[in-house]
Amino acid sequence: MIMSNRKLNVFLPILFAIVLALGMYLGHKMPGANTGAQTLLFSRGARAPLQEVMDLLKFKYVDTLQVADLQQEAIEGLLSHLDPHSVYIPPSHLQEVNEDLEGRFQGIGVEFNIIADTVNVISVVAGGPSETAGVQSGDKIIKVNDTLVAGNGISAEKIRKLLRGPKNSKVQVTMLRKQKMLPIQIIRGDIPLYSIDASYMATPQIGYIKISKFAGTTYQEFMDAIRKLEKAGMTKLVVDLRQNPGGYLDAATRIADELLDDNKLILYTKGQSYPRTDYKCEKPGLFEKGELAILTDEGSASASEILAGAVQDWDRGTIIGRRTFGKGLVQEQFDLSNGGALRLTIARYYIPSGRSIQKSYANGREAYDEDILNRFNHGEFVSKDSIHPLDTVPYKTAGGRIVYGGGGITPDIFIPFDTSRFSNILTGMYSRNTFSNFAYQYYNSHREDFSRYKDPTQFTNQFQVSNELYNSYKSFAAKDSIRGIENIKPRDEAEIKSRIKALLARQIWSYAGFYQSLNKDDEMMRKAIEVLNNNTPLK
Repeated sequence: MIMSNRKLNVFLPILFAIVLALGMYLGHKMPGANTGAQTLLFSRGARAPLQEVMDLLKFKYVDTLQVADLQQEAIEGLLSHLDPHSVYIPPSHLQEVNEDLEGRFQGIGVEFNIIADTVNVISVVAGGPSETAGVQSGDKIIKVNDTLVAGNGISAEKIRKLLRGPKNSKVQVTMLRKQKMLPIQIIRGDIPLYSIDASYMATPQIGYIKISKFAGTTYQEFMDAIRKLEKAGMTKLVVDLRQNPGGYLDAATRIADELLDDNKLILYTKGQSYPRTDYKCEKPGLFEKGELAILTDEGSASASEILAGAVQDWDRGTIIGRRTFGKGLVQEQFDLSNGGALRLTIARYYIPSGRSIQKSYANGREAYDEDILNRFNHGEFVSKDSIHPLDTVPYKTAGGRIVYGGGGITPDIFIPFDTSRFSNILTGMYSRNTFSNFAYQYYNSHREDFSRYKDPTQFTNQFQVSNELYNSYKSFAAKDSIRGIENIKPRDEAEIKSRIKALLARQIWSYAGFYQSLNKDDEMMRKAIEVLNNNTPLK
């Protein structure tokens, strides 16, 4: 052992000399070695062509390039050949995306809109930093620290960047309230982003829960809502998943576990690199026996379809509405070294009957994105007979009913889309935000008129849009360049009054008030109440 070490010590200097000489010779022979150009030494065999091209562009191209932009375009180009739900999230957007699914962000806790280049506080988060500092609904934000934000083409994105910041940091906001300037210092904090917009008793026995997305806090919000409704006497439940784009798989399976009994299969996933994984009920649920209805539409996707599909396949409840989006893929998010992330599809999911509800993306992303519009143009939104199952193999529910995959969840009871709601005059009012702007201004100038209503239920049952209020809205709309005010049809008038009432409720009780008021005249909600009251059996 000692002898071997002595021989190595003798030959080491000679070995180093040979390596040095060889390196100098190779360096002299490298392209660009005698031109004064920067030489890039790398092993061509160890790098993929894409990386080689990026390196050559970076070091050899005639003009200066924005390499980060090129890399993003290259990544998006690669992903464009995969499924439509594998996406790259650049560093500038990652925080916002994560906050939305985590269910919280750090800021001052106000909801605002911009009317005529003025930032108006619509509502203040109860118990949040702004309420603590004395901010009120109706205040107008004039300055944030030293930045003037009124009358200079301010955007919602810029306002959010100015108002949000690390927890416990301070921001100085100048408010205009009743023609007086008020400097208010606000200490930022954690602000919840609720995923359950409303929960209330629709009838003495029927509860209602509106889930807008499946985020990190959704399950706990759902449990709180269920307990509150059961204390109020709920024995039957409506879960509203309309326009819910999905979110976390875990949130959907945990809620399904509260609605299904025993150890029933909720779904299973599998992919090329991921073996089959079963998701089953694991514990007794809070609402396993009461009658159940799920509301869906073409905007219900992903995790929404998991919940609706499990309920349908086990004949646990009635699906009411229109065919869902058709997303049966599972994504996993991978953080990247540049601060962005790759959200990559790693598996397909299959609901209990064994069906995949993923619609085809074989014709490319553009055709995939136009699917909903094509459904509308083909009449599917107004006629159940226009729905054509895309899967040629029928599946059966636990009770033996025939269902199909390959394109979303088809409801048990079809409710057509009311196309009359979008006449030219109503479309103009929606697109110009006329309803919201009017409700904000009217409420803040008539606050005392609304003080008599103690909760959304009383408001929904008692408040009526008077002729005086309706005429005020028409005058406001005319000034907002809405054409055809003098020729409003009775059906449009009913929609206008319903929307004004709901938005006034939102001013007072946020989305809880909005949905309770709007659902009073909602056809899907009416059908759900009818089905649950009549104990209508599934067929």
